Amino acid sequence: APLLILDEATSALDTESERKIQNALEVAMKDRTTLVIAHRLSTIENADTIIVMDKGEIAESGSHKNLLAKNGLYTQLHRMQFKEPSTN
Repeated sequence: APLLILDEATSALDTESERKIQNALEVAMKDRTTLVIAHRLSTIENADTIIVMDKGEIAESGSHKNLLAKNGLYTQLHRMQFKEPSTN
C-alpha cells in the first residue's frame, strides 16, 4: 500500500495557505497510509488516529474527539493553540 510521510508540511505557512495545502493533501492522502508529523493540531484533527508524544514516549492516542474527551495532554495542547479556557 502507498505510504505518504508529511513532516511539518505546513509549519511555515500562514493560516490561509495552510488551509489550501491541507485541502490538496486530503486528495493526496486518499486510499493511502499517511504519517503526519505536526505541532499544529489543526493539521491532524481529521486523522483516524493521533499519537501524542511527550519526552520520546507515547502519552496518548486516539481520534481528535476521543483525545479531547480524555482531558489529558492533547486537550492541554489544543487549549493552548486555540486559546480555549480550561474547564479544570
